[in-house]
Amino acid sequence: MNNLTQKPALVPKNLILPFILITSLFALWGFANDITNPMVAAFKRVLELNNTQASWVQMAFYGGYFTMALPAAFFIKKYSYKTGILLGLGLYGFGALLFYPAAAWESYGFFLASLYILTFGLAFLETTANPYILAMGPEATATQRLNLAQAFNPMGALAGLFVAKQFILNALQSNETDADGNIIFTTLDESAKAVIRTADLMVIRNPYVMLGLVVLAILVIIALAKMPESKDSDNRIDFSATMKRLWTKRNFVEGTFAQMFYVGAQIMVWTYIYQYAEVLGISNASAVNYGYSALVVFLIGRWICTYLFKFFAPAKLLAIFSVLAILFTAGAIFLPGMLGLYSLVAISFAMSLMFPTIYGIALEGLGEDSKFAAAFLVMAIVGGAIMPTLQGMIMDIGGAGYDDTLILGVPEVNFSFILPLICFVFVGLFSVRVKSSAQ
Repeated sequence: MNNLTQKPALVPKNLILPFILITSLFALWGFANDITNPMVAAFKRVLELNNTQASWVQMAFYGGYFTMALPAAFFIKKYSYKTGILLGLGLYGFGALLFYPAAAWESYGFFLASLYILTFGLAFLETTANPYILAMGPEATATQRLNLAQAFNPMGALAGLFVAKQFILNALQSNETDADGNIIFTTLDESAKAVIRTADLMVIRNPYVMLGLVVLAILVIIALAKMPESKDSDNRIDFSATMKRLWTKRNFVEGTFAQMFYVGAQIMVWTYIYQYAEVLGISNASAVNYGYSALVVFLIGRWICTYLFKFFAPAKLLAIFSVLAILFTAGAIFLPGMLGLYSLVAISFAMSLMFPTIYGIALEGLGEDSKFAAAFLVMAIVGGAIMPTLQGMIMDIGGAGYDDTLILGVPEVNFSFILPLICFVFVGLFSVRVKSSAQ
C-alpha cells in the first residue's frame, strides 16, 4: 500500500551520476552569461561607445543562441545528447579563446564575433541539457527536476560576476576617477587613451582565454565519462510533420513567446543595473555588489520554488511571481534613489522560477517532438539580444549619458525599464491562461 502512495522519485538512483554531470553544465553557461553582462558597460567606457553600440555585446551573445539552436536540435536528433554536448563545449572554448586575437587587433567587431561563436556552443549545451534533465525521471516531477538543475545556473553566474569584478572591472584603468569622482579617461588626449585602451582590452581578454582552457578541459572529462545512450532508435527527421504537430500545441506556442519576453526582461534587468547605479553615483566596480545581490536573491528564489513545487502547480506559482516582478519593476522605474535600486535587485527573486517553469510547461507531453520544441525555446533566448538594444536606444534619447533627460518625471535609465515591465505582463498573462485551462 505504501508503494502505491509513494511520490515518484525526483531523480532515479541509476540516473544520479548523469544528472550531476549534466547539471554541472548549467553552472558553466551561467558563468558565461554573467561574466559578459558587465562587459556592456566596460566596452562602452574603453571603446567610447554610445549605449546602443555597447548593447551589441548582448546582441552578439544572445544572437548566437538564435542562430544555432535549431541546427543543434537537428544534430542531436541525428547523433546523441553526448555528442551534442561535446560539440557545444568545443565551440564554447573556441569562442572564448578568440578573445586573444580580438584584443591584439583591438577590434570591437572581432570581440563581438568571438562572443557570437562562443554562444553557438551555449546553444548546443542548452538545447541538449534542458530536455535531457526533463527526461531523467518521471514526467510528474519533470518541472521540479529542471528547477533543481537550473538552481545551479546562478551559482555559475555568481562565479562569473566575481571574476568580472575582481579581474576585469577593478583592473580597468579607464574606470579610474579623480578626487572629485570624475572619470579621468575622458579628459585624456588620444595618445594617452590609446595606451590605456590597449592595456584594458588585455584585461578583458585574459579571463575569457582562461575560461576557454577550462571549458576544453571539461570537454575531455565528459568525453571520457560513460553516459547512458540517448540516441533515438529512429533518427530520421520529418521536420515538417513535427512542426505541424508542435504548432497545434497552445502551451508550446505561447510558451515560446513567453520565454522570449522573459529572457529579454532578465537580460535587461541584469545588464543595466550598472547604468542605473551609475546615475546614483555608484561606480561600475561597486555596482557589481548589487549584481551579486541580484544573483543571490535569484538563487534563493530558485531553491524556495523547487520546494514550493511540492505544493503548488507550476502555472499558479508562475502567475504569483509574475505579479511580484511587475510590482518590483514599477518600483525600479518610479521609486527615488536607492529604493529604486533595491527594487531593481528584488526583481531577480521574482524571476527565479520563470525560465525553467515556462520551459517545463511548454514541453509537457510533447514526447520525441520535445527535441525540436526545446530548440525553439532556446531560440527564444533571442529576446536577450533584441530587448537590451531597444532599452539602450531609450537611454540614448537625451544623449550618451543615462540621465540626460526626464521621461514621466524620471531619468531615461529609469524609464527604460518600462520594457521589462511589459515583458513580465506577457509572462503573467501566459501563466493565468495556462492555470485557467488546467482547472
